[in-house]
Amino acid sequence: MGDVVAAWERFGERVPIGPDGAGVWVARFAADRAVGNPPLLVLHGFPTCSYDWVRVLPALRSERDVVLFDFLGFGLSDKPDVRYGLRLHADTAEAVARHLGLTEVDLLTHDMGDSVGGELLRRDLDGTLTFAVRRRALSNGSIYLDLAQLTDGQNVLLSLPDAVAPIIGADGGAAFRKALAATLAPGTQAPAGELEVLGALAAREGGLPLMPRTIRYMEDRRAEERRFTGAIEQHPSPLAVVWGEQDPIAVVAMVDQLRAARPDIDVTILDGIGHYPMLEAPDRFALAVLAAIAG
Repeated sequence: MGDVVAAWERFGERVPIGPDGAGVWVARFAADRAVGNPPLLVLHGFPTCSYDWVRVLPALRSERDVVLFDFLGFGLSDKPDVRYGLRLHADTAEAVARHLGLTEVDLLTHDMGDSVGGELLRRDLDGTLTFAVRRRALSNGSIYLDLAQLTDGQNVLLSLPDAVAPIIGADGGAAFRKALAATLAPGTQAPAGELEVLGALAAREGGLPLMPRTIRYMEDRRAEERRFTGAIEQHPSPLAVVWGEQDPIAVVAMVDQLRAARPDIDVTILDGIGHYPMLEAPDRFALAVLAAIAG
């Protein structure tokens, strides 16, 4: 796995744009052909990183630049001693945009990234966001926490103090990989080696023992859901949803609730697909996303 991780790391750079100069791994993949679309800014989820998107990256960059980065505490980015929450992650997204000179983007989000996107959209509604959001596509994430079916592992992490827990990851990441596999649709297997790479990236620089801290974003969601999900519902940019129908955590009923609040959304339900549609059905997922953000 080390060679794969090293090859992936070379696509980007670690930029000192976090608190106290913390390094954020950022990669901008140039479009295969330029057709005037704004860059696609992609936000990953918990507990993985931007490598989630590797199987859909060739399709996504067919007609636009794609910007990937790892949130602080995840993947190839630094893991500083800070409080990990949605505002920090939104600050990081803005810092990435400033570093790359982005003034307008389309937004693609998944899992925790949905809520980070909600904070960015709230800032835009408040007139403080430093770039414009033209269109957006949202995929499986617990945007309505009262509907979420949190796993036993997530509940255990949330019950722990906001501190490093050295016992986590002591098994070489086996429990991490098993937990990821359990979020896929029944009978579905991730591509060979994919979970191992994600596990290796999560373990970088003590990332697995840090998970009781990096999951604190869920506390933000509980405390201020209307801030984050309200902005997802209210922001005037066209909204598309591409959702794995057999997600055991972010259940498909969330899409129905979002559609009730925002009837004009474009919905694609991927039948037989779980929490990671970009891994489980990359061709179907990429087609739906590209159709949704076209124009």
